[in-house]
Amino acid sequence: MKITELLGEATEYDKKQAIETKKPKSWLKTVSAFANGSGGILVFGIADNDDIIGLADIKSASEFVSQKIKERIEPLPEIFMELHKLDGDKDILTVKVMEGEETPYYYKGDGTMEAFVRIGNETVTANAA
Repeated sequence: MKITELLGEATEYDKKQAIETKKPKSWLKTVSAFANGSGGILVFGIADNDDIIGLADIKSASEFVSQKIKERIEPLPEIFMELHKLDGDKDILTVKVMEGEETPYYYKGDGTMEAFVRIGNETVTANAA
């Protein structure tokens, strides 16, 4: 399976090479933005140049992502997480974030609550949009 097949016709997607456990805001703000917009897919294990890197421990990675979304995004958006095996042995994680019905969806952490939106392929704070 190729990454292009996986993403299908999704125009809203963001890829991350790894799950940044020390800086989860780097990808949680994208979850907020997708929920505040028309939804989207966050893909972990893919480099910026579309090389499939994979995740070392897909089970703990998916548990971490799920836990952080529950802790840091308010209200909780509807998400679907899937594990995929690409190139025969590389595990990647996709997080499909549905368009939210209870907007705005906030990232809460670091003593702040911020809402994010997507403009093109960038995630920005909602008040900057």
